[in-house]
Amino acid sequence: MANKSEWPLWEVFIRSKAGLDHKHAGSLHAADAEMAIENARDVYTRRMEGVSIWVVESKNIHASDPDESDSLYDPANDKIYRHPTFYNLPDEVKYM
Repeated sequence: MANKSEWPLWEVFIRSKAGLDHKHAGSLHAADAEMAIENARDVYTRRMEGVSIWVVESKNIHASDPDESDSLYDPANDKIYRHPTFYNLPDEVKYM
């Protein structure tokens, strides 16, 4: 097993009992995915607040640049059908 200082960084996402989506909880170093899940359980769900854990090796996450958000999101502004206010949802539809 590699030296602990060489272990990859993992991002941890937890879905709470009351939640519908996973939320970023933090980061940790682990040798592999199994160890990352076990460590995430020990570190981020000590009081049984989670029902699901996702771990993603940080090198596999790619993000947009916040400084370029204008050019990234501008093309959608002229398409009103992409805005949720365009649609009328029935009362039976939940979590929308």
